[in-house]
Amino acid sequence: MPGAPNKPPTIEGAPPTPATEGGEKRQHALRRLAPDRLVLRLPIWRGPPSPDLVKPLERVAQALGSGEFPEAERALDQFSVRLAEPRWPTIPEPWVRLRVSIPAPQPPHWDPDFKLTSAERETKRTQEWADTQIRLLRATLDLAPSLKVDLADVAPRVDEAEAVLGREGPGPAFWSPVDHVWEAVEARVSLPVAAARPAPAAKLPPGIAPEEA
Repeated sequence: MPGAPNKPPTIEGAPPTPATEGGEKRQHALRRLAPDRLVLRLPIWRGPPSPDLVKPLERVAQALGSGEFPEAERALDQFSVRLAEPRWPTIPEPWVRLRVSIPAPQPPHWDPDFKLTSAERETKRTQEWADTQIRLLRATLDLAPSLKVDLADVAPRVDEAEAVLGREGPGPAFWSPVDHVWEAVEARVSLPVAAARPAPAAKLPPGIAPEEA
């Protein structure tokens, strides 16, 4: 409509980028990339994942390798939105928390956090993301045996992170063991291979039926 800003909608509910004290930018992205890789290996899929889901993660890995962190975050956002499309299977907890749908426009006062200050909203979102990280780490340890991935050596770091979160909140002492586990996942779990797209049908000259080709 006239006067409306020409920009894409803000994706509410996307995992926030923790403060710098929580780790470097690569760790910020890895906290999303590592569980994103694993969600495509859940037993809910009937075959190799769609290229529409794998391609964004490939771009994330390439961007992290070249230090292009803003591009990595954009690709992670794209994956999160695509994962929320209704054509995909229902994602179980806690992996469903990686899905981010684009909400329809609504009045600001409908937001339950509308009266919170910016600092309060960020604190709340960071705490929720830290809680989600613990849930994802627990689910990762449960999933690892079915993938024939040994994470026994880093499993105690999950207990450490949960204890620190309850005692001190999501500060540097919390993110350190979290990042240690995700680094191990990145090193031991390869990026899924996308399903091959069918070749486009050949265009035949006018008047020639397919069986005559």
